[in-house]
Amino acid sequence: MDAARLPGTSGPEQIVAHVDMDCFYAACEQRREPALRGEPLVVGMGYENGTTHGAVATASYEARAYGVESAMAISEALERLPRKVDAVEDPDLDVEDAGFYRPVDMDFYESVAADVREILHAEAAVVREVSIDEAYLDVTDRVSWETVDSWAQDLKDTIESAVGVVASVGVAPTMSAAKVASDRDKPDGLVVVEPGDVREFFADLPVEDVHGVGPVTASELDSLDIETAGDLAAADPELLADRFGERGREIRRYARGEDERSVTPKGDPKSLSRESAFTEATTDSEAKCRQVRTLAEAVADRARRKGARYQTIGIKVVTPPFDVNTRARSLPGPVEEPDLVKRVALDLLGEFDDDPVRKVGVRVSNLDFSAGEQANLDGFSGDARTEETSDSSVADNSSERAKEQNEEGQVGLGTFGGNDEGNEAAGDAANEGEDTVSTNISLPPGQTTLTDF
Repeated sequence: MDAARLPGTSGPEQIVAHVDMDCFYAACEQRREPALRGEPLVVGMGYENGTTHGAVATASYEARAYGVESAMAISEALERLPRKVDAVEDPDLDVEDAGFYRPVDMDFYESVAADVREILHAEAAVVREVSIDEAYLDVTDRVSWETVDSWAQDLKDTIESAVGVVASVGVAPTMSAAKVASDRDKPDGLVVVEPGDVREFFADLPVEDVHGVGPVTASELDSLDIETAGDLAAADPELLADRFGERGREIRRYARGEDERSVTPKGDPKSLSRESAFTEATTDSEAKCRQVRTLAEAVADRARRKGARYQTIGIKVVTPPFDVNTRARSLPGPVEEPDLVKRVALDLLGEFDDDPVRKVGVRVSNLDFSAGEQANLDGFSGDARTEETSDSSVADNSSERAKEQNEEGQVGLGTFGGNDEGNEAAGDAANEGEDTVSTNISLPPGQTTLTDF
């Protein structure tokens, strides 16, 4: 079945729109400085003007042409795309092959996102905000399939004219298809997949485009000669269940266009996290520490902006081939202490000093959104109640389920761990792909992620 109509229901099929802002951080900087439009632009996390530390949060399409990718170290990005100001002063550099760098300014990006959200809520009665730059809208009661194309174009035009940033929009009868559709024709894309066309729409897409399929699962599917979504849709469900458990059946359903989820607003997240993948496994302790420090700062900052205190601080370390190790330490009570997040995360990372590492992540959980007093940490030794888990069977499951990633090329929000429900997670990035607000640093074509585990 094509799942154009939900089982057991009658009446019109649901109409779901997925709105995904194009290169959102870079677009915000270009809105603030119009002279940056059309220029190679890199937005750095943990980066300060004139320095070489930090990581790429997002790169404009022009910067990507020089090989700059999200999650890449700023030092490496500068080798591929020197700063324009440096090129002006260095005769060995070509000003035409240089770009602009700006530090992440989340408060500003949040203010721009708020303007976009106001428009989205005016256009739909039900809105699910997945992350700072993407959301699902249920517009079943607002438009018909005959008029949804013009409605979506009007929505895109309104966002661009009123806010000054560009959105790509995908419309389909299911959330998973709408997500894929919004990414299909980026940037500035608009793709409508009507009822009855979902399975055909998926058929020739790479299998990793299917909701819930990440690079690890895609590699395993390839070993089964399953390369496209069409192959996955036609695969033996028992074979997939034997290999992947219930998740195997689930991704097959998504490939067939069968997705019974409805758009529902999100509540408070249960955890906040970010993860980052290295280009290849590394034993460089300083590189691992540098990445964890950057992620810890990002997680603590997001908790501050959401008004969340945390009682547990944890890390995720993926070692070859794809073994996932998590470590966590619980505090006496909920706190907001950015330096402590960094210190505990680095302390936990010490166990893996000599190990080759493919990916690292930082998470805070047991969140408290009340306005009560912060816990007293007097006497906290920093080494009590450390929890450990290691699992090669679910390697990279979190980042794969966090496939509700942000727009390509931008650090997104995703999920850390097995149960994503209630997590803030990328791209995304997302469990259902959406319950985590993602941040992966390794995304699909041209994208990496900082996933909220």
